[in-house]
Amino acid sequence: MIGLPSISKRNLCAGAHRTDSVLCSLICAMRIKRKFTMSMDGADAGPSMKPARARLAIDVGGTFTDIFVLDSNGKQTVAKVPSTANPIDAIMNGAEAADLDWNDVELFTHGTTVATNALITRNFKPVAMVTTEGFRDVLEIGRGTREDPWDAYKEGTPPYVRRRDRFAVRERINYRGEIIEPLDEERAREIARILKKREVHAVAVCFINAYVNGVHEQRMAEILAEVLGPDVAISTSHETHPEIFEDDRFSTTVANTILAPIIRPYARDIASRTSEAGYEADVLLFHSGGGVMTPATAEKYAARLAASGIAAGAIASKYFAELCGYKNSIGLDMGGTSADISLTADGHLRMTDKWEVDWGHPICFPSIEVLTIGAGGGSISWLDKAGSLRNGPQSAGSVPGPACYKAGGTEPTNTDANIILGRVGTTLAGGKKSLDREAALEAMQKIAGPLNLDLVEASLATLRVANANMADAVRLISIARGHDPRDFALVAFGGAGPLHGVDIARELNIPVVIIPPNPGVTSAVGCILVDVQHDVTQMYFDNASTADPADVEAAFQKLEMEGRDRMQRDGVAPGDMTFQRFVDMRYRGQWRSLAVSVPGKITAMDEALAIFHAEYEKAHNFRREDFPVEIYRLTVRAIGITPKPSFPKVAIDPNAKAVPKGTREAWFHDHPAAMTTQLYDRETLPAGVTIKGPAVIDQLDSTTVIPPGDVAYIDEWLNIQIKLGAA
Repeated sequence: MIGLPSISKRNLCAGAHRTDSVLCSLICAMRIKRKFTMSMDGADAGPSMKPARARLAIDVGGTFTDIFVLDSNGKQTVAKVPSTANPIDAIMNGAEAADLDWNDVELFTHGTTVATNALITRNFKPVAMVTTEGFRDVLEIGRGTREDPWDAYKEGTPPYVRRRDRFAVRERINYRGEIIEPLDEERAREIARILKKREVHAVAVCFINAYVNGVHEQRMAEILAEVLGPDVAISTSHETHPEIFEDDRFSTTVANTILAPIIRPYARDIASRTSEAGYEADVLLFHSGGGVMTPATAEKYAARLAASGIAAGAIASKYFAELCGYKNSIGLDMGGTSADISLTADGHLRMTDKWEVDWGHPICFPSIEVLTIGAGGGSISWLDKAGSLRNGPQSAGSVPGPACYKAGGTEPTNTDANIILGRVGTTLAGGKKSLDREAALEAMQKIAGPLNLDLVEASLATLRVANANMADAVRLISIARGHDPRDFALVAFGGAGPLHGVDIARELNIPVVIIPPNPGVTSAVGCILVDVQHDVTQMYFDNASTADPADVEAAFQKLEMEGRDRMQRDGVAPGDMTFQRFVDMRYRGQWRSLAVSVPGKITAMDEALAIFHAEYEKAHNFRREDFPVEIYRLTVRAIGITPKPSFPKVAIDPNAKAVPKGTREAWFHDHPAAMTTQLYDRETLPAGVTIKGPAVIDQLDSTTVIPPGDVAYIDEWLNIQIKLGAA
């Protein structure tokens, strides 16, 4: 039985995640649920003698809310309900759709798009910023770069805080942390009085050089708190992101500030409603770094929730690849509008410490590196001015949707192409949703006519361009980082990932494609596979070869102490705490650094330097061991271990047979004519069965395509493993 986590009950505070995936969006406003129960040996577990405790993960997307439940008897319940204006309503509806009693939930992990959507829509509460005199326009200037360097007339996106809401106060601290000019407290109090009249909900305090000495920021925050009261959220840059570059530091602090008034009431509401329903532990909120945090911490670091959804999918893809024995994997989460691509090498997900929702406004909290492109089931196929075929990033979305929805859409999409080619049938979700193939044919004529192709050729060309776009994105995150895709497995999930996964793998010479048991809710599964996590950093400038190891060790110990304090506030037991150390280094004269993991106590810097040179060569195809290396930053990742679920392992039946439910004519790349294709229901496929392509496997939340010449195998975890060219 899965034990309770060592996390105490306290007031909750926030969630974040992402829009839903592809063909699932075809399942319009209806509740969908699927259950299956297995014991560890694959036999029916039957009724339990006592109520089973359950782990619950809910991923709130823009179109659908995904629910995944795993109880201590190994029973998995998957449900999908429409998202609602108030995301918490969808959470409660999802629990009801899964027949879940909140009294039986021992751990609830949650991801939501609340923070992401707030940044995209800029639907903020009134907020303000206070900065050093002369630095009021740092948010506007940024790095002085353009999203499109060739378009001198394209305006960048405006700052999250308007200029009229950015105030300046006289103060100055130099680069050594010495006070050059004291804080003008009279002006500080005047600003506080103005902000009180404006009824702001949050204030960002961003002073130049506060990263090395935050005393002025702290005093400004005290004056603001005294005048504005406890209900106004105040963020200081030296606490939020204590790093040297003021544009990154200011931008991260502002993003954190504007999200605080949105996250705080949301979290408190979900705390109240789940508690009233019978849930007795903390809600754990999934954040961009691939971990979870308690609501109290989320109030202080709200911006970490702005990329939680795509991070959850990356975590899940790594997990399912490792179940199948692959330490190297590429995650392809293809939904209705976009595809999110992640990479795991040697069992480690790639991380980044700088990302953005709006271009030009970086958020510098650690995050799993995920490359997102506009390629999904609803991506529109179109012709540019030169008559060349394009695909996306424009999307038909869920409303009106692809032409085959018959909901007003008239443009040809990837979903329409798949229906024309027979890869998707005319009914989905067990017959609850009908698709119109004739409408898809009519829409595809917009491509076929101008290019002088028949409708099948136009559909194949549409998918070839879409797959090429995604393959290029995979190259950017793999080959461009020094990784050979041929050494990786591709984990395809989301509503449309299993439809396109094999074709993308073939273009990249990836030998195997893994389809998880529930592709459409895989991101929700990722939410329950992680630990409490905090990343604590400190600027540390020194020459790596001459740095005193004792000083570096002392700095790491100080960071670990702060990480330990944070986890204690989260209620993590001391025995469940672990710490990982990283040194950011760079060649002298560079401004971009590379993080190097350093194990154990620092007694010398030689090992870290050797790792740096090797990693730098892998990332940039260059190394120079005779050139000085600088230490730029120290980071401690504080991890509070939470109990992990144990997924049931199914006994392999060596005599298993796959029984098709019928056949359908379908077209595939490099095959000139339609081919008779076997159709299967995934729920009827036992572990150990092998299926030769061409074949199509249908299930509630997705459709898997196995092209001719490829072979699929159902493993003991009920993943579909497709070996390319195995036939």
